[in-house]
Amino acid sequence: MVSKNFYFQTIGRVIFITATSLMLAFLLARENYVFSILTLIALVFQAYYLIRYVNETNRKIAYFFDAIKNEDFTLRFPEKLTLKSLEELNHSLNMLNEMIQKIHLKNQTQERFYQEILKQADIGILAINKKGHILFANPRLEHMLNYTPLNHIKQLSQIDENLYRVFSELKPFERRMFQLTNEREKIDLAIKSSSFNLDDQELLLVVIQDIHQELDEKETESWTRLIRVLTHEIMNSITPITSISDSILKYQTLADKNPVDETSYQKRLENTIKGLEVIKDQGANLMSFVQSYRSFLNVPLPDKKIVRVQNLLEKVIMLMGQDKKFSNTSIELLMDDQDLELFIDEKQITQVLINLSRNALQSMEQLKNSSLKLIAGINNAGQKYIEVKDNGPGIPHELINEIFVPFFTTKNSGTGVGLSLSKQILRMHGGNLKLNSIPNKETSFFLIF
Repeated sequence: MVSKNFYFQTIGRVIFITATSLMLAFLLARENYVFSILTLIALVFQAYYLIRYVNETNRKIAYFFDAIKNEDFTLRFPEKLTLKSLEELNHSLNMLNEMIQKIHLKNQTQERFYQEILKQADIGILAINKKGHILFANPRLEHMLNYTPLNHIKQLSQIDENLYRVFSELKPFERRMFQLTNEREKIDLAIKSSSFNLDDQELLLVVIQDIHQELDEKETESWTRLIRVLTHEIMNSITPITSISDSILKYQTLADKNPVDETSYQKRLENTIKGLEVIKDQGANLMSFVQSYRSFLNVPLPDKKIVRVQNLLEKVIMLMGQDKKFSNTSIELLMDDQDLELFIDEKQITQVLINLSRNALQSMEQLKNSSLKLIAGINNAGQKYIEVKDNGPGIPHELINEIFVPFFTTKNSGTGVGLSLSKQILRMHGGNLKLNSIPNKETSFFLIF
């Protein structure tokens, strides 16, 4: 409505100016100079009022946008004027001003709400621009670092030089672990970053969590599981030794008290020898168990070199194919990138892959259409990985948290060190070993680098 009135007003004024100009030309052609001067004066006034009308409209709109830009919502335009078009324009601008004011107040309320949530969060949160300026840091972070206020990441060097180095080198979607030591305590920090744009400015959002308590709980839980397994294995070896030793002792005690003939004596001697052989075997098993524990604790540091993944996996497949027990299983190599390379200790990672592949093949011995796939590529997080995937019976859900515990095994033979040792090797490479299993469908072990 406003634009229509403004349009008609402008067209009408232009038509009058055009008609006056034609009249002026006609009078000048007739050499009627008196009326020509009067017509010229009228033409000047018409042009002046047209420019004034347009400028007044533009000025009001400019004032309106300046007020909005400066978040000044007190600007009001008069709505009772002689010109109906300007009156309608003022009314529309006032309504638009009220709408924008309501939206602004609503956004401010939401912003305060979100800020309060961030302030009450139990994790540290901060936003950093490319120049290192900290645009936001919640109170939890300042308490965690025992420093306030935080305005620039260079201030972190006053807390710990290594912490400043971590933040200065931090990239989007990166994860870091850092142990901060101060006069009060030691804090284990998990640092995660992501990027986002705000007002055409790229910012780095960093989330910092104190995981010391979680680590303590996990450590206690791991020790409990390990002690439970160790106790079980040691008791399985010690119980027969104790029982047989007690029986042999009773034999000898009875022999001393009640002398018997040579035949009975020979029989007792044979039983004693058999008992000692069992004790010897159980002792050997216990020594083997202890030796496996020592080998688990003495894993050498990786001697890393650049290795072509395809060559590595082809070697593993060749080694697995030599075992005739697994000749009925199809072994397949799948790679997204034939030139994929890893910076690893080839011997240690080969050991891990062979252990995982052998476990998979052993689990599928009773299957007719068994298959093993070795897959390599780069995941959505930009991490290089190798996947060992089979279609065997899988791992029950209740055992998923147990299989990486040292010496835990579901086999009748074996030490139960393989998976825990494999995971330790991956951790020494700065990676991780993860499991995904769907019983009776598929099982995948992921070597994440």
